[in-house]
Amino acid sequence: MATSSSRTPARRAAPSRVVIEDLRPALAGGFPLKRVVGEPVDVDVAVYADGHDHLAVVLAHRPPGATTWQHVPMDGYAPGLDRWRASFVPRQPGIHAYRVLAWIDAWATWGAGTQRKVDAGVDIASELLEGAALLEAASARLPADGRRALREATERLRAGELPVLTDRGSDERPSIATWYRRSLTAAAATASATLEVDVERERALFSSWYELFPRSWGPDPDTPGTLRDVERQLDYVAEMGFDILYLPPIHPIGLAYRKGPNNSAVAGAGDPGSPWAIGGPEGGHTAIHPDLGTFADFDALVAACEANGLELALDIALQCSPDHPWVTEHPEWFKHRPDGTIQYAENPPKKYQDIYPLHFDGDDWAALWDACRDVVLFWAARGVRVFRIDNPHTKPFPFWQWLIAQVRAEHPDAIFLAEAFTRPAVMHRLATVGFTQSYSYFPWRVSKQELAEYATELSTAPSVDRFRPSCWPNTPDILPWHLMDAPLTEFAVRGFVAAMLSPAYGVYGPAFELGDDHPAGNGKEEYLDSEKYQRRWWDRSGGDRGTLRDLLTDLNRIRTEQHALHTLRTLRLHQVDNDQLLCFSKTAHGGPSVDPDDPYRATVVVVANLDATHEQRGTVVLDLEALGVDASRPYRVHDLLSDQAFTWEGPANYVELHPERHPGHVLRVSQARREPA
Repeated sequence: MATSSSRTPARRAAPSRVVIEDLRPALAGGFPLKRVVGEPVDVDVAVYADGHDHLAVVLAHRPPGATTWQHVPMDGYAPGLDRWRASFVPRQPGIHAYRVLAWIDAWATWGAGTQRKVDAGVDIASELLEGAALLEAASARLPADGRRALREATERLRAGELPVLTDRGSDERPSIATWYRRSLTAAAATASATLEVDVERERALFSSWYELFPRSWGPDPDTPGTLRDVERQLDYVAEMGFDILYLPPIHPIGLAYRKGPNNSAVAGAGDPGSPWAIGGPEGGHTAIHPDLGTFADFDALVAACEANGLELALDIALQCSPDHPWVTEHPEWFKHRPDGTIQYAENPPKKYQDIYPLHFDGDDWAALWDACRDVVLFWAARGVRVFRIDNPHTKPFPFWQWLIAQVRAEHPDAIFLAEAFTRPAVMHRLATVGFTQSYSYFPWRVSKQELAEYATELSTAPSVDRFRPSCWPNTPDILPWHLMDAPLTEFAVRGFVAAMLSPAYGVYGPAFELGDDHPAGNGKEEYLDSEKYQRRWWDRSGGDRGTLRDLLTDLNRIRTEQHALHTLRTLRLHQVDNDQLLCFSKTAHGGPSVDPDDPYRATVVVVANLDATHEQRGTVVLDLEALGVDASRPYRVHDLLSDQAFTWEGPANYVELHPERHPGHVLRVSQARREPA
């Protein structure tokens, strides 16, 4: 009887010799990357093994709902550094998976070694038999056409035919090497970890937002506006080319501790209060303020937006006025002080006596979370798919990860914009757990150096794979210092840079296009007579000051037509010898195009004059190779804003910008095709 020491060990596969590491892009914690439909996923990885064997490496990706993987051969573009790369383009929304597979490529290794012996005049009879054995074994793992091709090649090798060594195939016939690689099974491969990509619709990346307060859109200065008034004036927003109309909260406003004009602690009899003090006798987050209209009016506005090429975005502010029904129905959803009272919201020295925060980690947190989710689902059921979330950084990250996943399970096309002007790590964490877009630091990035550094940060990994910035020059909360008591040209500069720099941008209008520059005078970046606390009426003709309506219309038209402006990934800064001039370029996903017959996928160069009061001149030095321009020949640049065209030669060219005419150039680059010799 055999003893345990004399038994033959069970046969098992040897440990893999292949190493896969430094897979990019990848986010810490295994969170999905962000992409939209049609936006490439460019994968770069280090793959190597001991010795001198050749490798076969593929990028495997799987769309949502699929059971099989699609394979893309990876290019060993830096052999000495063992770097490999390939791309895939997601064509449908949902969670896509990807991974890297690698094998020792015995056929390529055999071929290289055999060819060296041929070149050295060494007899290769044994090598030919070895190659035949490799192909015969591989043929058994292929479908009929591949099996037939490899068996024919096997017979040729056994007959001593050398052309099999250098077979490259054709458009009609895969090469022997290709068939061999197709025979390599995933089970025999070394595999990287499987990573995910959260693919959304294009609006998640590319969008232009216009914010307005319905109560300020009445027909005259003495008549409060309604949802029907907004519907009647939708052409004002639609004709400017915006694609998202964003409304602050439209719910009943509490009476207790209602704020008066300019955030005063006492409101008068006719003061409407802050829309963010949500809830009253008429209801809470699923009710409409009766002064604004009815649900029929709301449904009509949603339909009218769709008919005008707009989407309606609603503000979701998860907080309550003291009059909100939840305060009496669910007191356990609020944090109580030792004396039994509820602590109102504070951001010292600011006090928001009209707002009670919710207690997201209290004893009854699960029921509260469900109620908040149901608020979003309520409005989604009425046709809303875009939500601007107020102060998400004051609620738990796990809550948002759960809520967004819950909503998208029913409405995969839902978009969430995070209003989170807070610390970078917190902003990026919110993006990582599911927020589609986020407000950014753009209001405070003004100088050339500040803008260049911020643009570089936003357009490179890991930021570009998880954080989609929405650049807003102003908001109802923020009148930046540089827009206080500023000329309208300063607003033009900021709107121009925001629209050209970021695929997503927005304006708080008509305060923006009319250049409302009046500060509160309290030492803070706040408006005098802020619309947050009172109704205003806007003379949208602009009067003596003028309006930026035409500029915004042109910018939105250019953004829509030029696909290069739909991305942040291809942004490249270029030199210009003037600290008041900023130059950058963008190319479309498919790479730089200077084909004069392909204007909508063209390479675009932007030159912005950051000085709103003075003419600025300088020499722009372009990286022509990166732009796909032949430096030995002239090329054309067509300014899509002024409709002027120039012929440039070489990388260095002169620019001159007058702020009273245009805040910058938007140059579509084209070059005539080289005539055949």
